[in-house]
Amino acid sequence: MASPATTQTVRPLDGMGFDASGPPQITDVVAAHLRLLGARSDGPAADAPPGRVTLRGGGFEPGHATVGWAEPGSGLVDEATVQAATGMMAVHGRRDGSPRGLAADYAATATAVLAVQGLLAGLVGQARGTGPSHITAGADRAGLLAVSQYLAAAGADEGEAAELAPGGPPFTSAEGVLFELETLDPGAWAAFWRALGAPADAMRAGWRPFQFRYATACAPFPPALHSVTRSHPLPRIRQAAVLSGAEVCVLRTLAERALETDGAAPWTLRPLPGGPAPSGPRTTVTPSAARPLAGLTVLEAGRRIQAPLAAHLLGLLGAEIVRIEPPGGDPLRGMPPACSGISARWLALNRGKRAVEVDIKAEPDRRRLREMAAEADVFLHNWAPGKAAELGLDADDLARVNPALVHAYTSGWADRIQDAPMGTDFMVQARTAVGEAVRPEGEPPAPSLMTLLDVLGGLHGAEAVLAGLLLRERTGHGVRVDSSLLGAADTLTGPALRRVARGQDARRPAGFRHPLPTADGWLAPADACAGAAAAYDLRDLSTSEAVALLGAHGLPATAVTTDLSALHHDPRFAGSIGRDAHGAPAVPAPWSLV
Repeated sequence: MASPATTQTVRPLDGMGFDASGPPQITDVVAAHLRLLGARSDGPAADAPPGRVTLRGGGFEPGHATVGWAEPGSGLVDEATVQAATGMMAVHGRRDGSPRGLAADYAATATAVLAVQGLLAGLVGQARGTGPSHITAGADRAGLLAVSQYLAAAGADEGEAAELAPGGPPFTSAEGVLFELETLDPGAWAAFWRALGAPADAMRAGWRPFQFRYATACAPFPPALHSVTRSHPLPRIRQAAVLSGAEVCVLRTLAERALETDGAAPWTLRPLPGGPAPSGPRTTVTPSAARPLAGLTVLEAGRRIQAPLAAHLLGLLGAEIVRIEPPGGDPLRGMPPACSGISARWLALNRGKRAVEVDIKAEPDRRRLREMAAEADVFLHNWAPGKAAELGLDADDLARVNPALVHAYTSGWADRIQDAPMGTDFMVQARTAVGEAVRPEGEPPAPSLMTLLDVLGGLHGAEAVLAGLLLRERTGHGVRVDSSLLGAADTLTGPALRRVARGQDARRPAGFRHPLPTADGWLAPADACAGAAAAYDLRDLSTSEAVALLGAHGLPATAVTTDLSALHHDPRFAGSIGRDAHGAPAVPAPWSLV
C-alpha cells in the first residue's frame, strides 16, 4: 500500500469503495457510516454472498465483513428473536413488570457499528503490517454485549443492592407533560422534592431506586412521588429543579426531533496541530489479523459506561488499556453485587485493564499524565465538558507532547444542542425522542431504563477511535475524535426520523414486539409473522411446545430469556458465555477477526 505518511486524505476512507448485502436493518447503517467516513458505494456486487460487506481501495487489500442475525440453527432470525433470546426484552421490560421488545432495531444498529469497527481495525492492522482480515459480526453477540452488565450482576456472588421491581420515570406534570428528572447528588434530589412538598418518607425511599436505576433498569418509586408531580404545573416543577440543582427534561417527540436534526455524523475527526508524527515503529509487539491493535497503548480516563466500554472494545482488538483512576481507585469497583469482592458490573467493562492512580487536581500528577500521553497512541476520556481544557489536557495541549496522539472525547451532547440538560443516558433519550422510538404506537413514550445510549455511545466511541487511528496511519498526523450519546441517539432513531420525513407514522404499530405468554414463560415471534402468531392461544402450552407449534405452521419464534443467569446454559449460545478470573460472567467478543 502507499506510504501512510504521504497519502493525501481528509477522511479515513477517502479513495475507497464498498459493496454490501445482507439484512437492511444492519447493512443500511453500515453503508451510512462507511459513506460518512469517506468511502463511496460501489453498489451491490452481483456475486457477493448474502450478508457480506467488502471494503476496497486506497492501497489496501480488500477487507471483508460477514454480518447477520445469529449462527444457523439457533432459531434467531431477526431483531425480535435476537432481543428475546439475549435478555434484552427482559431487561427493557423490568420497568413494566414483564418482557417487552424495543420498538427500535437496537441489536441490528449495534451490529452495524461493530462491523464498521472491525473493518476499520482491519485496515489499521494492514497499515501496521498485517495481512487482510475477515470480520464476522452477529446480532446475537451484539445483544449479549448490550446486556453484559446485567448478565454479570445476575451471576454475581451476592444479590442486587436495590430492588428489582416494576416502576420508574418519566414523571408527569399537572398538564400531563412527561419529563425526566436527573441529578447525581442526593442533596439536590431531596431539595427538589422538598420544594414540591413531597412526603419525607417517600423522598428518602425514592433515592436508592433512582440512584441505582442505571444498574437495575427499573426504579420502584413510592407512588407518592408520582402523585406529587401530577399536582404541580410544569413551570413550578422547573422552578424546583433550578432551586435544587436537579434538572428536568421534557420528553420530545420524533416529529419535534425531526425538525431540529442537523444530519451531522455521529462523530467528528480533526487533525491535530504540529508537524508529522515521528516515523518508525513505536513498539516491538507485532500485530496480527486477529489483534490488529497489538502494541498500541490507550490511556482511558473514563467514568461509568461510555468511555470504559469503548476502551474495553479496543482492548479486545489487542490494545493495551491503561485505566486512569482517582487516588484510592475507581469507587465503582465496590458497586454491588460483587464477584470475589469486585463489582461484577465494573468487571464487565474493565477486566484486563491496567490501572494507574492519578490525582488530576494536582499539577505533579497532571504532569505525569502528560508524560504518559507522550508515549501513548490514544487518550480517551469522558470528563465533563471543558474539564480537559481546564486541566491543560485537551487535544491541542497533548499534541504538543505527542503529535501522533489520537485524542478521543466521548461526551453527552458534542456541543450540538443549545441549552442541553445533563448529558446522561436517560436525559439524552428524553431530549432526542428515543423514549418515543422504543415504544410502539398507543403506549406513552418512556426512555428505556436499560442503558441504551451509554452502550451504543461506547460503540460509537470505539468506532471513532479506530477511524482516528486509521486517519493517523494514512496522514502521519495525530487526530482529535469526538463522539457522543447524541450521535448514538441519532443513529438509533434514524429510521424513525426518515419515516417522519416521508410523512409516514414515526412509531411502530400498536403491540409491536410484545412477547406472547405461555404456560411457563414467554415467546417472541419473528416480526414478519407476529400478527399470525398472535392468533394462537398459547397460554396452556409450555414455551417449547408453543415454539414447536408455531414452527410447524411456518411461524418462526423463540423463547424469551427472563433469567439472565440461565444464558450460561442456553443452547442458542452454546459455549459462548464464560467466567473471568474473578468468577464474573463474561460475554464473548462481539466480533471475530481472522
